[in-house]
Amino acid sequence: DWDGMQALDRAVPAHFTTPLGRQIPIDYSGEAPEISLRLQEMFGQTTHPSVGTTPLRVTLLSPAGRPVQTTLDIPGFWDSSYEDVRRDMRGRYPRHPWPDNPREADPTLRAKPRGT
Repeated sequence: DWDGMQALDRAVPAHFTTPLGRQIPIDYSGEAPEISLRLQEMFGQTTHPSVGTTPLRVTLLSPAGRPVQTTLDIPGFWDSSYEDVRRDMRGRYPRHPWPDNPREADPTLRAKPRGT
């Protein structure tokens, strides 16, 4: 029935909505529900995404779409290994934003125009 399906959608959503408003499909095939998205798209995210009380396994990708970090704790990542990832990524992707404080940065999928 339709009400049951709507309740199931709320309990087991098909997508995570990023700070940019994009819908990222949630993969339920592993041991934890999982999403993958570009690290910069999570700027401004201050809480860890979850399905109900289950945290999503978040694989953060480089601008080239390669896995950089997998975490069950975005606030913890911002506080700990983000600094190392930022240092490494800034060298590889200098045209992409790597802010000091990712919690207060605007999420983005854009690079700076060439020559800026």
